[in-house]
Amino acid sequence: MEVYLSGEIHTDWRDQIVRGAAAKGLDVTFTSPVTDHDASDDCGVAIMGAEDQKFWHDHKGAKLNAIRTRAAIAAADVVVVRFGEKYRQWNAAFDAGYAAALGKSLVIMHGADHQHALKEVDAAALAVTETPEQVVQILDYVLNGALPG
Repeated sequence: MEVYLSGEIHTDWRDQIVRGAAAKGLDVTFTSPVTDHDASDDCGVAIMGAEDQKFWHDHKGAKLNAIRTRAAIAAADVVVVRFGEKYRQWNAAFDAGYAAALGKSLVIMHGADHQHALKEVDAAALAVTETPEQVVQILDYVLNGALPG
């Protein structure tokens, strides 16, 4: 199974899911966006040349990152999108919408304090979770029919 892990990059939630899936022996391949914030922001100008205006600097980076994101979401069987506490993740919301538009199985992860703000995103998901462990349990159930316990 191909699983794309989208969303905030400031905590180790991806590593927790990868470790949890490995511990259960799940046959899962994980992909994700570039999680090095500086590399993600500067990839366009690093490869295609500097820009004087910040808008065009960001524009180049966003388009280059979109190549990776679109390909990974298109190839995924399941898309997991995490919304963190510290920052507004507009890119995560975009990824969730893109995955939903493609008919991908969508799992959303966020804390209770984001329930109202993300109600439309949650409505598009097949599962809404709060923890990486719940995502691992979902993958185990989908692949093996196994319930926690």
